Amino acid sequence: MKKIKVALLHLLPIAGDIENNQRLIETAVKQVADQQVDWIITPELAVSGLQFSQKIGTQWIKPQPDEWMTNFITYVQSLNTTVFLGCPERSETGELYNSVFVINPDGQLIGKQRKIASIDDWSTSGTSIEPIDMGHVKIGVLICADAYTPNIADTFLHKGAEILIAPSSWGPGLHGPNGEWEQRSKDTGLCVFVCNRTGEDESVTFWEAESLVIKNGKRLLTHQSKQSAILTFEWDLEKMDLVSPDFTITII
Repeated sequence: MKKIKVALLHLLPIAGDIENNQRLIETAVKQVADQQVDWIITPELAVSGLQFSQKIGTQWIKPQPDEWMTNFITYVQSLNTTVFLGCPERSETGELYNSVFVINPDGQLIGKQRKIASIDDWSTSGTSIEPIDMGHVKIGVLICADAYTPNIADTFLHKGAEILIAPSSWGPGLHGPNGEWEQRSKDTGLCVFVCNRTGEDESVTFWEAESLVIKNGKRLLTHQSKQSAILTFEWDLEKMDLVSPDFTITII
């Protein structure tokens, strides 16, 4: 596979409204699957919203896949696509993690990444930094603040990652992104696909947050919007370069 079609789901999840967010993800995935997309990437914590714990606590979080994710996996399989899904999880020993799960077209969970740079009041920091083998390319997943310092991206590179994917909930402001994704791309020589979000939570706003495609430290594509949007583009895995001149944007 030399060229792939990628969709970034630049969504507007509502903190703590799990059913709403699950429906939004399902709607977006269905729409984008009609476009024969190979990879679909959600933002960080797309299922829960970022600051959900202040509204609904954490008792609802289950080991994954739970009932909804199990049904979602079957749905993804029926669409013959791959989804990178941002969702909280509970370990068998009770720890809570901010995770991204990778579901392939065969309906298999082929990998997950737990956020390392945990800065909230509910999750435990992950410890594993391992690329996910997609069969034709290896992916490193940087969850939001995991891109803040070079350590995690550098580890992915040394372990064979060829692309960095950054599901994020990172809006502008005092502690907003300030060139970190671009620097990780420049440091490693790897492209970075940033799937950010829009909307607002309890104390963080994302209305001007950007989803990006970055190569050699330079922004090739960028998007921000007030509404949920599907951003699709084509990528050449052999040349590791952009095929599309711009995002194809579908407002949800």
